[in-house]
Amino acid sequence: MRKSLRVLTATLGLTLLTVSCYGPFNATRRVHEWNGQVGSTWVNEGVFLAFVILPVYSLASLGDALIFNTIEFWGGENPVNPPGVTGE
Repeated sequence: MRKSLRVLTATLGLTLLTVSCYGPFNATRRVHEWNGQVGSTWVNEGVFLAFVILPVYSLASLGDALIFNTIEFWGGENPVNPPGVTGE
């Protein structure tokens, strides 16, 4: 009984830590937008599959979730510009 109470408490604590603004995921969107401009439909599909096999999309999403969106949440500004917006 005591062990299950600890597991439940830990699970609820972790749930509270994950509830927040999830952010715009600008890095992931920029990778996706870039892939859409590479070439024809077949080239885009090949690049997409390569980016899934080599974890480009996964790393971009992880970077967004752990770094860039956190910076935006605490600092108010995302260091990665949204797709279609160039740097200043």
